Amino acid sequence: MDISRNEAQEQPVKNPSLRSYLEIYQNVYDNFLNQVGTTGLDFGEDRPIAAVLASIEEQGKKGAEVRNDRKSVYLNNISPACLACQTGTDSRTYYTSLKCSKNCFYCFNPNQEHYEYFLANQRDCAGEIKEARAKGEKLNYIALSGGEPLLHPQETISFFEAAKAAYPKAHTRLYTSGDFADEEMLKQLAAAGLQEIRFSIRLHEGRGPRKKVMDKIALAKKHLPQVMVEMPVFPGSFETMQEILLELDTIGIFGINLLELCFPFYNAEAFTERGFQIKNPPFRVLYDYWYAGGLPIAGSEEVCLELVEFAREQNLRLGVHYCSLENKHSGQIYKQNAGQRLAKHLYFSPRDYYIKSAKVFGEDIKPVEKKLKRAGYQDYVVNKDYDFIEFHVTKIPLLKNLELEIALSTQVMEMREDGPYLRELKVEVISPENFSLEQI
Repeated sequence: MDISRNEAQEQPVKNPSLRSYLEIYQNVYDNFLNQVGTTGLDFGEDRPIAAVLASIEEQGKKGAEVRNDRKSVYLNNISPACLACQTGTDSRTYYTSLKCSKNCFYCFNPNQEHYEYFLANQRDCAGEIKEARAKGEKLNYIALSGGEPLLHPQETISFFEAAKAAYPKAHTRLYTSGDFADEEMLKQLAAAGLQEIRFSIRLHEGRGPRKKVMDKIALAKKHLPQVMVEMPVFPGSFETMQEILLELDTIGIFGINLLELCFPFYNAEAFTERGFQIKNPPFRVLYDYWYAGGLPIAGSEEVCLELVEFAREQNLRLGVHYCSLENKHSGQIYKQNAGQRLAKHLYFSPRDYYIKSAKVFGEDIKPVEKKLKRAGYQDYVVNKDYDFIEFHVTKIPLLKNLELEIALSTQVMEMREDGPYLRELKVEVISPENFSLEQI
């Protein structure tokens, strides 16, 4: 499997220089496969990205809202904080500590920086909010997560009081397991200005614990303006999740975020004993993403999309939002690439927020250069080391009359010790005839 190449490409690459260039990315991906193999977790059956996108687009045809370049799908309602998450602009999530009353096998907190330290130590999040305000930072979406925030009840109340005072118009939210969300705490949170609370329902715990969380959710509905559930969805859990959606709709909550279940790079035994495998391929673009969730699990996405359709068929009133792992990554890519001063041959995609360019290799360079010059375009770059000419993607249609293999390059801007560095992540082989700027 090679996600650095165009999955729709049926014919082998003819251009030898391009073929050699693609081998670089094949080797990168092979190394990635080997690294994942050391965890003991297998990859699932190959599911081409084109098939994934088609199933998401199908939901749009049936009435769901498809957004963020088909990484997010929702019905009825979606939290404004989820909309803001697409770019991460003016949004920040805090945590008092990473201490938690649960031990979920899929938790990615152990991947967080300074995890061991923040199991035993706390941050002054109320103080950090005040400091952000003093510095003039703009925040419209403020969240408190964990760990379990309500293990620190007074600090949690103080945080939302500080957020309300510093940013009175900001949308605030809290993530919790619900274990410590009694009526008195919920009243205090409402008084402190909390607008949205997100409960987690843990499928692996069974009906008894789930009933307790449902009771807390119903209680929160009496005191807080926006009550939600946010939970990973297991492969094979469709019937159980149907029951959950129906019960939540009866309670009358605002909505549920259905998360793609992920393998957090540890605890492989817990995943293999449940028969879980890694989604194949895991990403459209392979990269070192900041979000510590790990690798998506095969089959989770399909159940999530089936649940969106189920909610539509049952005319449920609550919002049902499928949030893929890649949806969580888009804010990082936006922050790295948006607003950068780019060379004239580079293009920032408003669709997926990556930086793009076109490349032609070897013996095809001269006719392409001639064509570009004839059109009055000279902002191209010739790379002799890798034997290619690189130019702006809007110039691809100029080459329609040439029989060419064009490499569509996907890149990201990284800040390194010696300054900004443009890193190429993916190369996809296309032809001028099937190119559309709107699709990249």
